[in-house]
Amino acid sequence: MEWKPAQLDVSYPPDLVLTNNLDVDPDFADNFARYARWCADGSSFLVQCENRAFQLFNLYSTQFSVHHKRTFPQSSAVVNFAWYPGASSNNAPAYCFVASVRDCPVKLLDASDGRLRASYPIIDHRERFIAPHSLAFNLTADKLYCGFEDAIEIFDIQQPGEGDRLPTTPSKKSKDGLKGIISSIAFSSSYDYYAIGSLSPSSQAMDNIALYSESNQAAIMPIGGAYSHSGLKFNPTKPHILYAAFRRHDAIYAWDLRSDTSVPVKVFRMSPDSRKTLTNQKIEFDIDCAGRWLSVGDQNGCVSMFDLGDSDELDSEQSSVISPQNIAPEMTFNAHGGNCVAFQPLHSNLLSASGSRHFDEDIREGGSNSSDGDSTDQESDSESQNIIAVPRRRPLPYVKDSSLKLWSFDPTRTVHHV
Repeated sequence: MEWKPAQLDVSYPPDLVLTNNLDVDPDFADNFARYARWCADGSSFLVQCENRAFQLFNLYSTQFSVHHKRTFPQSSAVVNFAWYPGASSNNAPAYCFVASVRDCPVKLLDASDGRLRASYPIIDHRERFIAPHSLAFNLTADKLYCGFEDAIEIFDIQQPGEGDRLPTTPSKKSKDGLKGIISSIAFSSSYDYYAIGSLSPSSQAMDNIALYSESNQAAIMPIGGAYSHSGLKFNPTKPHILYAAFRRHDAIYAWDLRSDTSVPVKVFRMSPDSRKTLTNQKIEFDIDCAGRWLSVGDQNGCVSMFDLGDSDELDSEQSSVISPQNIAPEMTFNAHGGNCVAFQPLHSNLLSASGSRHFDEDIREGGSNSSDGDSTDQESDSESQNIIAVPRRRPLPYVKDSSLKLWSFDPTRTVHHV
């Protein structure tokens, strides 16, 4: 029997089938989810939390119920994590993930109980541990790629210990190569190459996205980028199409690697309202396993769905066009203030995670001194010189919404909208 990917119906808004909150931490009241990612078979998802911990949830698809299984606290701030390819709760040896924790080696943790299976240290010239900003396994799942400032560390999964360092720039003073923190690594599903992106904004002298060969461990070609790069993904069924997101930008860019990579093929723009509240928050987008739909959220709580059917292909008529074509979302719906979305593998569901820091907007500089303006003007110069300036109290962040929601795009679902 031939396997077919799950179909998504975006002709009308999805059904909210599940809402869940993080497990309560009594020592950290304003906890929220930074990122949430599914394991390979979609039976569970892992949440990276603000309180330096991971929370694992199991999903029972027949009843659409979520059970909080485990919490894995860490010794320091969590930078990033990645599931092992093929991870499944039904396959104990492969049920694990790697975590990047500040001032610690990269950890390979068992997802069933959180125990440490192996560690992979990255050490700088001052003999301090480096926590990589990006983690990715290659297609054969025997190598782990870790991106940090001006370099990539490559580890053999079967041999814990020090890895091989691949510099992305010849030297600190050199203008060649890819400079800055390597914030994302993405492998193509069919070819012997992978893409890396840097947080350093691109300039006329260099780009901030590059294509590398895995066999030769050398740069193949640069890819034109813009702003500070924050995410990379290849299309699962079209490995020549690369997507990228940037900080403080309301669009997802797509390049066709078979053509001129200095100009993107398409630009998928989110809702116009997202431009009003652009922040440095990292927005994580996702593509379904069939390569048909791209989903991304914004700070306003709106999730946009883009059709990738034939919109990112480059034909002969477009090959001579310099400016990319802007693509509007096929559908938008209000979820919550989510910065992360993830398609459930093998199912027609979308997981959205809400969580970000908010600050008190009522605090204003000099607000407490405005009422005393008249009396202050009447004081002598000698008295004013004795006044000690009191620094303004720094506003503390708080969380508006820290929920996890599951949305169903199943074509057989009941229509609740006219």
